[in-house]
Amino acid sequence: MKQKTLKPGMLYDGSQIKPMWAFQELGIKGSSIVTWIGPMDIHADELIDYEDVGLEISSAEMVHFIIEHFDAQPADMRLCYHRQRILVMIVKDILEEMGIKCQRRGDDLYVGQGKLSVSIASCSVSSMKIHFAMNLTSKGTPADVETTGLTECTPGFAHENIPSLAKKICSLYTSEISDMEQDISKTRVF
Repeated sequence: MKQKTLKPGMLYDGSQIKPMWAFQELGIKGSSIVTWIGPMDIHADELIDYEDVGLEISSAEMVHFIIEHFDAQPADMRLCYHRQRILVMIVKDILEEMGIKCQRRGDDLYVGQGKLSVSIASCSVSSMKIHFAMNLTSKGTPADVETTGLTECTPGFAHENIPSLAKKICSLYTSEISDMEQDISKTRVF
């Protein structure tokens, strides 16, 4: 998988979950994981999850991950959701190593009662897409949802730590996917 970190500031508006976004916008061909720090404001016409229709989905600053896989043809929604959960569990493990105690509820992470993350998985004819993001602060999040941010979770965790955290998440996720591919290639089947 190719990995790219973008300059901070790009708005996640939901359009980035569309198939071939990394290729069309960034020239990245093939499976990839792209990360950046920026705000989120998803417009109603870009919502993917039917449960979110009518809800405000926003944050002043988040660390975003867009993953696209082309290795299953046709694309497989179930496999995509499995990979999404693997990503969330990797993030949970990393945060706990950093001293941030969090709970996973499906594909979301919580610290106490505060919702830390958002995530969605989807498929097109040719690829599987995942968006996962964590609040850096609770600023700009919907008033009707209790939220928290990474910089609010533990003393000493600063904005400067986010790029190395994002890089570690990308590295462990791509390594996990690669390890599974290696296991598949060495396993006798009946």
